[in-house]
Amino acid sequence: MSAILSADDLNDFISPGVACIKPVETLPKKEESNSDNPYEVTKEDKVQPENLPPAQISLTDCLACSGCVTSAEAVLISLQSHAEVLNTLDTYPELSLSGDDAHDGEGRIFVASVSPQVRASLAATYGIAEKDADNMIHQFLSGPQGLRAGGAKNSGFTWVVDTNVMREAVLSLTADEVSDSLAATSDTPGSSSPKRPILSSACPGWICYAEKTHPFILPHLSRLKSPQALTGTFLKTVLSKCLGIPTSRIWHLAIMPCFDKKLEASREELTDAAWSPSSAESTAPVRDVDCVITTRELLSLASSRGVSLPSLPLKPVTQPQFPNPVLHDFLFSKSNSAQNATTGTSGGYLYHVLKCFQSRNPGSEIEIQRGRNADVVEYFLMSPEHQPIMKAARYYGFRNIQNLVRKLKPARVSRLPGARTANGAMGGSRRQPVGRNAASGGSGSDYAYVEVMACPGGCTNGGGQIRIEDARDATSAQTESSGETPKPSPHEQRAWLARVDEAYYSAESDLESKVTPQSQPLSLAEQEASVHVALNHWATFMGVPLSKLAYTTYREVESDVGKPQGPPDAARVVELAGKIGGGW
Repeated sequence: MSAILSADDLNDFISPGVACIKPVETLPKKEESNSDNPYEVTKEDKVQPENLPPAQISLTDCLACSGCVTSAEAVLISLQSHAEVLNTLDTYPELSLSGDDAHDGEGRIFVASVSPQVRASLAATYGIAEKDADNMIHQFLSGPQGLRAGGAKNSGFTWVVDTNVMREAVLSLTADEVSDSLAATSDTPGSSSPKRPILSSACPGWICYAEKTHPFILPHLSRLKSPQALTGTFLKTVLSKCLGIPTSRIWHLAIMPCFDKKLEASREELTDAAWSPSSAESTAPVRDVDCVITTRELLSLASSRGVSLPSLPLKPVTQPQFPNPVLHDFLFSKSNSAQNATTGTSGGYLYHVLKCFQSRNPGSEIEIQRGRNADVVEYFLMSPEHQPIMKAARYYGFRNIQNLVRKLKPARVSRLPGARTANGAMGGSRRQPVGRNAASGGSGSDYAYVEVMACPGGCTNGGGQIRIEDARDATSAQTESSGETPKPSPHEQRAWLARVDEAYYSAESDLESKVTPQSQPLSLAEQEASVHVALNHWATFMGVPLSKLAYTTYREVESDVGKPQGPPDAARVVELAGKIGGGW
């Protein structure tokens, strides 16, 4: 992404409403002259300058990446907001778990999933511990003083789950995926496994960028669903079968740190048509995640309902038993994965892969080499003889992602004898040796795995997180300001992001403080085995292969922005909105 599109030096993603040089198709009309005399001459000093307003990038124009959304995506994204949450809660009564009203056709089961980055943002905003922020969210979504205290139906969320649980499942499956890739002697044509290097696929902004601008990247993308998508599939499948109700009557809200997650929830691949054996073509597919709101929109949701988040009791909310006892223990188990500066702020995908391979190679060590900036880091798993076993990397932010994409771009081979290819190699693409000397100038093909995230600094710096100016407004006791609030300096923004990161990492400290000598934390091998047992139980219980439940696909997408379109058709918009969404 060009630096000219950046909001400041700290972020290189585009937040909604940031001024941009994006060309506009229709410019404001010039004001007609009051004079009707065609021969009147106007002096130069009397000509009023044209101060045209700058073009604005909104959520329907662009997300975190430089690829534009299609018109169908724009409609689906615009419908995901805090207003949609309130409208749904006020339209449908909460379905009783006893099953007495299961056949009235009106009730809904409301479930929500919350990411750890959201809790960290709230903790930094209100100056509370990460666990207190978790209790605050539970009280608001499920407690008697939260959403249930208002609205036409007094509906609230029956279950509020932590996406960290499904993140651990994705981490375990990612390690298996990388292991299978390295064990393969070559990239088999037509194989379902991704090509080396495997690129993480949990960031929808990065996926949007790859699908719409660089389709040659698609074979390298991890086939695993993101924690948000996997949580949606898990909740919809288990609750639908246990309660004997269709998936359309289970409404899943995800609270995430970035706007791009709205686009992910709108993907046609993430519906019940991908995993349900009884899904009929005549029935409209139902999304696994019905609505996504960001951390800032959570504040708007509370404000619209007249709820003060800081005034809620910071104590746990008792949730009902999940219908399947085995899966209940899995879904509401405490996370055992580390969250620290080494793992990063985006879930620790790369770190988990490295730790898994280190455990399989006793005596090996992980060495770190910093790149040009803090968002590019390369990792080397070295044997006891100091020989490289595996090389991996982390690329955050679109400026760095573009450099990675250039390294992986297929070389154009010239027909002239001895001519250089596009990447500078003689006669064709040449694989770089695995080693520290190849770290900076390598082609990228020697990586085993790359963790790619669109936002600089990772997911705690997502575009939907609470900004420092929002935090000031949320905690200020003054109702009216005497003047405009000064824009925070880059130093203040970095300090704010450091506070959010600190709250994110504090979850690990809270977990460690509860470990007693009688309850030692599980080893990595034990964690992996526990996750695989739960996932296999889930697949067996549903009678659906895990390959359909936990994996997805990607495809090249052609944007329709700038192409000739007919006049707006209300029926077409309604059709797009209801195509995948269970009646939006």
